[in-house]
Amino acid sequence: MRHQTREAQQAREAKLDALHAKLSESVGALVSGDDWRRALEFSARFRSRSFNNTMLIYLQHYEAYQSGRVPSATPTYVAGFKQWKTLGRQVMKGQSGYGILAPVTARFASRTPNNAESWRRLGRGERAQPGETTRSKLVGLRPAYVWDVTQTDGDPIPEPPAPTLLSGQAPLGLWDGLAAQVEAHGFTLKQVPDASVIGGANGITDFSTHEVCVRTDMGEAAQVKTLAHELGHVMLHSPESRTGDDGAARDAVLHRGIAEVEAESVALMIGAAHGLDTSDYTIPYVSSWASSVPGSDPVEVIQATAERVRATAVRVLDQLDTPQVGNGDPPGLDRTTPTRATPERQQQPVVEQQVVGL
Repeated sequence: MRHQTREAQQAREAKLDALHAKLSESVGALVSGDDWRRALEFSARFRSRSFNNTMLIYLQHYEAYQSGRVPSATPTYVAGFKQWKTLGRQVMKGQSGYGILAPVTARFASRTPNNAESWRRLGRGERAQPGETTRSKLVGLRPAYVWDVTQTDGDPIPEPPAPTLLSGQAPLGLWDGLAAQVEAHGFTLKQVPDASVIGGANGITDFSTHEVCVRTDMGEAAQVKTLAHELGHVMLHSPESRTGDDGAARDAVLHRGIAEVEAESVALMIGAAHGLDTSDYTIPYVSSWASSVPGSDPVEVIQATAERVRATAVRVLDQLDTPQVGNGDPPGLDRTTPTRATPERQQQPVVEQQVVGL
């Protein structure tokens, strides 16, 4: 029995290694600014999942398209085998799923939750002692599989209405929603008549005065894009980020090129989620900023930057009461119910709460 368990463990480790290799290949292929823009546009449509998993889904779906297994080069909705069954659909015979990285969590308890060393892992069925705080934490990853809707048949999937915009038009309510979030972060929003007032820029964020300025001599869509860009700076690039525990945040603050990429990318994802044309969003050549952090692997810099962008954009989008495109989940699917699983690759316990949306 032990020998079989070791073999199963080795097989799962091999699957994880293969997924990580495929992921590195996919991320490493992001060369131009247009490559990055297309990746973020896709991530906006699949924003319920991590950037790493959106890249894995995109690459494997395109491979399925090239081999004739799916009719379109771009996926629409993806879900797990059992999830499709809950929606009245079945995976068709012969259709292989797309491998993704799923989180494995465990329960931890502590009497002094602010002390990172005090957390102890609870055994299966074990209860916390009186006075202890419990928290779920990420302890590893496991391979999991999803299928595109075109790989299934059964009950029809209802199509929610997609936002439609005229050229240059801003989505209804988006400016007000973004403005409210800027102000909720303690910043005053000012609209200025032209670029000369703010040094030739479209917008500016001043952390010393806690002001965000946006010029008004632009079209509606351009103003909304600029406001989303500045909100990205507000949320990601405060001076406090220089000394925080988030290494990616420190890199962005210390390397202006990355900070600008992050802010513009947050704006791009927010725009894409609202059906805005993002073809004029300016992203520099990927290697120029991914290589700007000494001692860091450019692929890892890209992954960290992309996930910070996705997580920030999702935080913004979740607080907006605006019509948005779908997030990659089939309408009616509930992915909030946790799934028990045995960890395949252990990581050191961390104090953060359970990671979701992988």
